[in-house]
Amino acid sequence: MGLQSVLPTATRPSPLRCNVMKTCPLISVAAALLSGAAILSANLSFAGSCCGGGSATTLNVPKYAKAVADLSFEMEKYDGFWNQDGVHIKDPPGSDLNQYRMIAGVGYRLAQNWQASISVPYVWNDNKYSGVSSNTRDLGDTTVSLLYELHDDPSAWKVREAADLIPGVTIGASLLLPTGVSPYDSVTSSFDVTGRGFYRLDGNLLLEKTLQPFNASIALSYGTYFERSVNREYGKYVEPYRKSLGDRASASGSLGYTYVMGSGGDSIGASINYAFLHEDDSKYSGKTYDNSGFAKQSFGAALTYANVDSDWSLRAGWNHGIQSKGWGRNFPTTDIFSMGVRYVFH
Repeated sequence: MGLQSVLPTATRPSPLRCNVMKTCPLISVAAALLSGAAILSANLSFAGSCCGGGSATTLNVPKYAKAVADLSFEMEKYDGFWNQDGVHIKDPPGSDLNQYRMIAGVGYRLAQNWQASISVPYVWNDNKYSGVSSNTRDLGDTTVSLLYELHDDPSAWKVREAADLIPGVTIGASLLLPTGVSPYDSVTSSFDVTGRGFYRLDGNLLLEKTLQPFNASIALSYGTYFERSVNREYGKYVEPYRKSLGDRASASGSLGYTYVMGSGGDSIGASINYAFLHEDDSKYSGKTYDNSGFAKQSFGAALTYANVDSDWSLRAGWNHGIQSKGWGRNFPTTDIFSMGVRYVFH
């Protein structure tokens, strides 16, 4: 079922590794994706980002700041999956599938309009599936990014001229580094992976518009994986072959409202968001395997608190995959709960 049905025999998880479970390959893919914080969220301190499921994580340094440090914690609970036809399938009774991620990120302003960042996740997998338990932890995939602020958002309180309606535009590139544990390392189970095992280069576009007290954003990303040679799968050596994952596209949009307490005091922001993720079919030694790609749609909400100078901010978020037909394909349905803290250096 799912990815397992399209993989060559040498790459299919064995009954001992996956207990012949339908969702095992799907969980493996999602765990690797989301361990790199590939969640599309409404939090604008991350431009164009997943856990739930989206583009490379890119820490965004505010225009007035020199640097930013960010630490977040995420809990993702799996509950069924979409098969290759987009039909939602429930997990077997007694299943308890969870992944926890702690993500540390640092961004630095290189020049007036240039900034760079790095984000490193640490992942805990805690799974019970049809009587088989697994508990592992390791680094996830690291993301490094370079951004250019093409146009600043004037963040107007009142529209006085047409220029006040032009959104802020940020473009850039990010590189996903395979620092996590992948199926091509010395692991024995799909539940143990924390990374994809491939380099990926993404092009990112972020549009932001604030008309106080409202704000909106659109984040778009398109990435391509670098082909690699594979000679080991789940700890067992196989006949070498070339493999490449399909190109990946993601998009997210958010709408928010910010309430300022008192006269120019602390602020509380609330937002809702929608995210879309799609990855094309994989290739093995140049041959495309149909239905090996996947897609996911999700909705979410977030709350943010910032002090009067916006030096410190706290946030909490929730992302939900719709457990109905047509909202995804070859991908688990999950709920992601997140908390984070950010400090801005002037």
